[in-house]
Amino acid sequence: MNLPEDERGFLRDLVKASRQKSHHVNWVDRDGTNRLTTLTPADATRLNTMASRLGTSKNEVLRQAAHIPNKKPADRPSET
Repeated sequence: MNLPEDERGFLRDLVKASRQKSHHVNWVDRDGTNRLTTLTPADATRLNTMASRLGTSKNEVLRQAAHIPNKKPADRPSET
């Protein structure tokens, strides 16, 4: 494949993730919608660590994370 290196890296990461055992977390979004999030083993470990540190469950961490506001895009400097 003749692709830029960043796209090749992206595709390698997709293939690597698809070969790993995925972890699923059911949780309820802030609007009451049931969600299912699929995690790589590394992401599942990180989420488990956060949940343990916070003394709560993985699905509760995701529910609370849904309330974190999105970052606003940086203002573009005006061209003069």
